[in-house]
This record gives sequence, structure tokens and C-alpha cells, in this order.
Amino acid sequence: MITITDQASAWFRRELALPKAGAGVRFFGKVYGKTNVHDGFSVGMTRDDQAVAPVLATEKDGVLYYVDANDDWFFANLDLTVDYDAQRDEPSYHFTPQA
Repeated sequence: MITITDQASAWFRRELALPKAGAGVRFFGKVYGKTNVHDGFSVGMTRDDQAVAPVLATEKDGVLYYVDANDDWFFANLDLTVDYDAQRDEPSYHFTPQA
């Protein structure tokens, strides 16, 4: 499951100049960094309006946020909450193991 907070949605719309409908943001695992459940890997994101094989997806404010099959290894059995860090002016990512 992917959850996008209202503040994160506003940040993506502003920073990526997303239109009111038809846009997509793809999340992926990338080498280097750390999450609360990954050591040596962090979350990357890119605007990608052509979701081909999403394994996780949610729509918020007309934008499709998703993970494709190539990155299932990074997100499998985890719920992702994307929030906004006002001090850093960037998204923050928090994973919760699925029950």
C-alpha cells in the first residue's frame, strides 16, 4: 500500500509541475542511503506518466503514484507512507512491515 499525505501531494504537484490529471510519479529503490527498513538503499522517484506494470499504486489529487514490477524487491511486504519534511523541503518516506 502507498499512502501520500496532503502535504506530500502539494510538494509533488509544485516541484514536478504536475497537471491536474494524467500525471504519474514512479517510486523505485536505489543504491546508497538508508530507509527505516533498508540499509544501503533509499527511495528514488521520477515523473513517469506511463505506468506499464504497476505492482503498487494509489491515486491522489489526480496523480498516479506507483511502483512497477522491476522494483517489487524493494517494496514487497511493506506499506509506504510518503510525507513532506518542511525543514528539508522534500518528501520523506516511511515503511511499515505488512501484518
